[in-house]
Parts: sequence; structure tokens; C-alpha cells
Amino acid sequence: MKTKLISSLVFFAFSGSQAVHATAVTDAMIENDAKSGKEILTYGMGTQGQRYSPLTQVNTKTVSKLVPAWSFSFGGEKQRGQESQPLIHDGKMFVTGSYSRIYALDARTGAKLWKYEHRLPEGIMPCCDVVNRGAALYDNLVIFGTLDAQLVALDQKTGEVVWKEKIDDYAAGYSNTAAPLIAKGLLLTGVSGGEFGVVGRVEARDPKTGKMIWMRPTVEGHMGYKYDKDGKKTEIGISGTTNKTWPGELWKTGGASTWLGGTYDQSTGLAYFGTGNPSPWNSHLRPGDNLFSSSTVALDVLTGEIKWHYQTTPHDGWDYDGVNEFITYQQNGKTLGGKADRNGFFYVIDAKNGKLENAFPFVKKITWATGIDLKTGRPNFVAANRPGDPTKGADGAKGNTVFSAPSFLGGKNQMPMAYSPKTNLFYVPANEWGMEIWNEPVSYKKGAAYLGAGFTIRTINDDYIGALRAMGPVTGKIVWENKNVAPLWGGVMTTAGDLVFYGTPEGYLKAVDAKTGKEMWKFQTGSGVVAPPVTWMDGDTQYVSVVSGWGGAVPLWGGDVAKKVNYLEQGGSVWVFKLSSK
Repeated sequence: MKTKLISSLVFFAFSGSQAVHATAVTDAMIENDAKSGKEILTYGMGTQGQRYSPLTQVNTKTVSKLVPAWSFSFGGEKQRGQESQPLIHDGKMFVTGSYSRIYALDARTGAKLWKYEHRLPEGIMPCCDVVNRGAALYDNLVIFGTLDAQLVALDQKTGEVVWKEKIDDYAAGYSNTAAPLIAKGLLLTGVSGGEFGVVGRVEARDPKTGKMIWMRPTVEGHMGYKYDKDGKKTEIGISGTTNKTWPGELWKTGGASTWLGGTYDQSTGLAYFGTGNPSPWNSHLRPGDNLFSSSTVALDVLTGEIKWHYQTTPHDGWDYDGVNEFITYQQNGKTLGGKADRNGFFYVIDAKNGKLENAFPFVKKITWATGIDLKTGRPNFVAANRPGDPTKGADGAKGNTVFSAPSFLGGKNQMPMAYSPKTNLFYVPANEWGMEIWNEPVSYKKGAAYLGAGFTIRTINDDYIGALRAMGPVTGKIVWENKNVAPLWGGVMTTAGDLVFYGTPEGYLKAVDAKTGKEMWKFQTGSGVVAPPVTWMDGDTQYVSVVSGWGGAVPLWGGDVAKKVNYLEQGGSVWVFKLSSK
């Protein structure tokens, strides 16, 4: 329902340093977001998601002088995982926190301007902690999703609720944790909940009103719709062909959730969304490739038509997903996309037509496939390393257990990588771990976990799990790597100042040389960093910021790894740095 009421959960503490007249965020501003470095209007520091800044004031020679400018605590007892990327506009920072909270702060001082805390019902079912990854800016609004599967648009200046729309039924397992995407004047969002048998989809809305424009399911057999100004819907065709790659009835609760959001490239006019695991995990119940799960789908922004898809793990039986970000870039006159998939392989794909250009491992141990066939684009499966069919087990209650690497938490998970057009390298936060996994019988029940599998995460190496790796998309080689004892779970940023910034669960924000990986600077934030850093220029000062707060999927699902890092403390704060004047 649209509402003009001020939420009872909005609090005000205005700072006199703010401009009286806010500048409305336009499509042109969003399209140029990655170029100026003066503001951050989108998740990904530009709709392509490159997380590359053209700023150079903080560089390899000056970064040693980086000091805290201010820090702000999210407060209360609601610490948990903080995976948010801040946005910067008109001297304000907009940053989300765990439990569906959002704050407006003075970007120079850290003073709180307002706070909105969404009233969450009992019984929400987020699979992987109560996180939120960020918001979107459009016109005079800041828009974000909530754990009970709603979208909320607030006035940037006051925090007043302008509109609020329900995405779906949280009692059926739907939720929302991703930052929305603005493309061609439309608000594009996905859904979370693949572990509960939801049906994945991408939705396009009018960002000023929240009204639906079109909806495209990401499971074969489900109908897409467009909506007129009165909300009346019209069919726009089924996704794929019913039962072509999903025999039987399981496509009706097929998963393929679009839980990490999307990217957009102006040169192709396409939005790119990754899709999650098919439901249930037990692949023996659903023979076939199970489109469009564990894929990248390229969508016409204006119509919702799937222009192409590329499936990284057909017939996924390991929860490898395919939801990781698709970052577009230019190479030899082509628009390509890079994707470091949870399954351990890095894919280079033609962003216009979906043709595979290259594929190579970015982790050192992969057991489920021997490689990717560059002609067919399909993996060369190792049949013996698929979890066994429970109906063929000794008692019909459990299939054969296999050891698989990477673990289902992935060679890379939610933490976004970065691409530098200056070095032509991707900077990938990778993890080396495996899992023991087995299948079990399961049937769908609304609102219940829908896995049909059991697992235990295992370490592989004694000395490290995480590794930040600089990867060449042409050669497929690791140019350099920095190992980390704990798994990496925070995102990466790179700059024209020849730096790469990333955080660690041990609490450090680090800056390393983009060409060599040499550590140039680090700062202890007080809790684990599981969020992506950002940077912007305000006047003559370049700022660097990151959200700190340990949590996410690792402490909840990590098995042996969770035990290994159980000494890490939770938190909830945002840090901002600038060069010392001394």
C-alpha cells in the first residue's frame, strides 16, 4: 500500500551542515555513476558492477596516511551480519543494517540524520542471516528490501515512508536481502528463499510509485506478466518450455531465486541476474538441466524478455547456485561479462549473446567437474562425485556421502569481486574449502526447509581458507594472491590509485597494490568485515568507507569452519577514512 504516513519507527536528528535543497537522482546521473567518483548512487559503484573508482588522491604512495575520519554504530542488540554497501548523495550517506534497518548520515561527520527500522513480523525465514546488502537511489527516494519480502521507499531528506509494496508471502519462505537495481528508469528486484521452494523471478517497478511494470519468472514453466497503470496484468509468455528440462511437477516449487540482485550494461540494454539453486537440493528427484536455475539470465529491461541464458551448473546437485554478479567490461571491442561462480570456475561470456569465451578455475580444488567444455559450454561432470540417490541407499533414508570441493558456500559467495580497466584484472575474494554432502528424501511443505540433503563443511588447508586473487580473464592465470586464515566474506574495490581494498573476518580493512598484491595499509575495525568498501570525493577530500560486523552464512552453516572462527565477535558500525593532513 502507498502511504503518506510517517512511520513510527523513523527518528530524526538533523545536522545543520546539510544542503536545504536536495538534488533529485536522475537516470543520467545513474548512468554516469562509475565515472565521476564524486557520489555513489548504485550498488556496485556503477550499474556494471565493476567496483572501480577513477579517484587517485589515495594511492600507493599516500595510502599509509589513511586515518579514521569518523565511525557510526548501528546500536542496539541487533548486531549480526552487516553486508551493506553505503550510497553517497548530496553530502549524505545511506546505509542499511541487519534486521531491515536503514540510516541517513552526514557523510562528512557521521552525524545521524534519520533512521528507519522496519517492523518485522514473527516467523521470517531468511536462510543466511538477517542481512541487507544495500539500497537504491532514484529521484528524491531511497529504496530497499526487507526480510519479510517488502520494498520500502523513503524520502531521502526526512526518512518518511513514501510507498511500500509487498513482494510476496514471507510465510512461504520469501524474503529480500539484495540492493535494488535502477536501469532505464525502472526499479529491478529479485527474491530470496531458494531453500524453501519459492519460485525465483525478476520484477520491474516504477521507482516513484512501486507499481509493477513486468514480472519474469526464472523457473521454466512459469508465466510472465506485464501490468497496466491500473495494475491489471497481461500474460507475456511462459519462461522456457514447460517440462522440457524439468520433468514431473517439481518445477512448480523450483527455487532459482534471484537473491543477489543484478547488473546492467548501457551498451547492450540488458540487465543480468544470477539465479540460485534448484529446489530441492536432492538432484535425483528432478532429472534434467532444470532451467533457469544456477544460471545467468540476460533480460530486456523494458519488456522482461529473457534474451539469453548461460547455465553454469546444469542439474545442480551441490547447491552451487549461479547467483554471483555478472560484471561487464570492454575487451578488444567486445562487451564481455566476468563471473566467478560458486562452483569454482570463472566464466567470461559475451554480454550481447551469451556465448562462452573462456572458463577456468579460480580455486585450486574442484571435485565435481574436471573442467568446462569451451565448445558446448557445459561442465565435464565427475559422476562419482554427485551425492547419491537415497532410494538406492542401504535403508532408503540416505544416499552415499561424497566429498565435494568447493563447499556449497562456494569458491565465491555473496561478496562481490572488482574489475580494473586499468590493470585488466579481476580481483576475486576466493575460498578453499570442501564439504561432505549426502541426499535424503524430502517433500515440499509451505514454509519449511526444502533441501533433501545434509552436509558438513570441511577445511582443506591448515594455513588458510580465504585468498584474494588477481585473475587475468584472457590467460585464466592467478597473477597474485594474498592468503587469509579465515574465509573471505567481504567484497572488493579497486581504484585508479593502483589500490585494491578488501576486508577480512579478523576485522581488518586492507589496501594492497593492484599490480603486485603487496599490502600497503590496514586498519582494525573491531569486528569482522563482510561488506564491500567504497570511495568518493567530497570537495578536495577522498573518503574510503566500509561497514563492519561479523556474520552472514559462515557462522550459521560453516560446520568445522564455523568452529574454527567462533572467536570472532559480532558488531555493527560504519567506518570512514581520509588522508591525514599531518
